[in-house]
Amino acid sequence: MSDCQRNVTINSVRLSDEQVSALEQMYRVKIQDGAYWYDRYSGAWGVQGGPVAGVIQAGLNLGGPLREDASNGNTGVFINGRHLHLYDVLALQRFMPVYPGRYWTDANGNFGYEGGPVLGNLWLLSQSAGGSSGGPWTVNSRVGTVGGDGNGFLFYQGNDGTFYST
Repeated sequence: MSDCQRNVTINSVRLSDEQVSALEQMYRVKIQDGAYWYDRYSGAWGVQGGPVAGVIQAGLNLGGPLREDASNGNTGVFINGRHLHLYDVLALQRFMPVYPGRYWTDANGNFGYEGGPVLGNLWLLSQSAGGSSGGPWTVNSRVGTVGGDGNGFLFYQGNDGTFYST
């Protein structure tokens, strides 16, 4: 194998150029060099230190184990061991109440308390709240506004002037 030309890490483990190439072919996207996290159980992924940026196939053997601090969360809400970022919690609050605790979720959107049975399904809850309408939406909170265009673009505008978008 030649020296790595790419610098893509997932869950703190650098991927080989061959792994990066295979992912780019599978998803027909150019993966930017950088540090990412990936949840093998749900398929959720994001930039290291940030919220969910998308969902891909669950169960891929990519990088190391998902770290609790992958999103630099401070919300008291954990999913599959990852401490959720504020933006993740704000997005979930759009269609359900979110309480501090430790939860699991799978690739089908089922969720529950760690070690417990299914409590519900995120995709169904989102659809019943209008998430499948394809239209723009916003939710205001005491810390800022989260919203999207209904087609995958999400944004967060904090009251302190911070801005994040996917």
